Amino acid sequence: MEFTEAYKQTGPCCFSPNARYIAVAVDYRLMIRDTLSFKVVQLFSCLDKISYIEWALDSEYILCGLYKRPMRQAWSLTQPEWTCKIDEGPAGIAYARWSPDSRHILTTSEFQLRLTVWSLVNTACVHVQWPKHGSKGVSFTKDGKFAAICTRRDCKDYINLLSCHSWEIMGVFAVDTLDMTDIQWSPDDSAIVIWDSPLEYKVLIYSPDGRCLFKYQAYESGLGVKSVSWSPYGQFLAVGSYDQMLRVLNHLTWKTFAEFMHLSTVRAPCCAAVFKEVDEPLQLDMSGLCLDDDFMGGSDAPGGHFKVRYEVMEVPITFPFQKPPADKPNPKQGIGTC
Repeated sequence: MEFTEAYKQTGPCCFSPNARYIAVAVDYRLMIRDTLSFKVVQLFSCLDKISYIEWALDSEYILCGLYKRPMRQAWSLTQPEWTCKIDEGPAGIAYARWSPDSRHILTTSEFQLRLTVWSLVNTACVHVQWPKHGSKGVSFTKDGKFAAICTRRDCKDYINLLSCHSWEIMGVFAVDTLDMTDIQWSPDDSAIVIWDSPLEYKVLIYSPDGRCLFKYQAYESGLGVKSVSWSPYGQFLAVGSYDQMLRVLNHLTWKTFAEFMHLSTVRAPCCAAVFKEVDEPLQLDMSGLCLDDDFMGGSDAPGGHFKVRYEVMEVPITFPFQKPPADKPNPKQGIGTC
């Protein structure tokens, strides 16, 4: 394995989607390096220290967040002289993201007052009032033609459907949730799944025209849904819950196809293999090396090198478990990633 020399970095770094470039933040400067030669191909200067980096899907534009200032800056790799600065003024910017076409930037103001779509083509902007969340609550279809945005007004949750070509609102419909958590389009763009807050177990499947196709509720008492994820082709919908259960729904009937329990104890007979990570001090034979006293003195430092290996554990085995405190929100339990 070969390594390059160390390069200065004070902020985030991010590979481009096409893997040809890597963006590195050094204070207020944005360096774009070639991933093969690691040479600097572009250098941009922002107005303040860079706190956030996001590439456009076509790897031509890059978005920088300046958390010390309520603004975002965008740069172009093919047109270095092109500049873009987005400033929401007193409303501020809580979050920013690219649209699938890489020619629009969506920003959410502080306190979720409005979501703004900024065009890099004609400098036009479109506003959507009262977005539900700052960094989530927005989902695009796989072809990038439509966007679903969660909004809330008059203590009621709504879904706004927008065309990503003109950014006009194609439809708005209310959803049967108390406090909607997030939204996802299905991979085939035929359905939209939304789920309620952990205080109310509720998963709802809607068609793009606003019809509720199915309502799923595994139980009523206790904390509810923690994570939701579609299968790659949309045949199944996985729902992770706080009761340590993963439930899989069939997209044809929306009935439960399978249930998996995250057990704290694995017993035989069992087809699962349990591996345990073991750290061992790395033993090096230095009898044939000539080292100076400074190096030998630093070799006994507590942060030495270790070799990692994995052991196959025999069942039954009990996994370490720590009961989450009852007086704190968002307990670390349940199926968090599907």
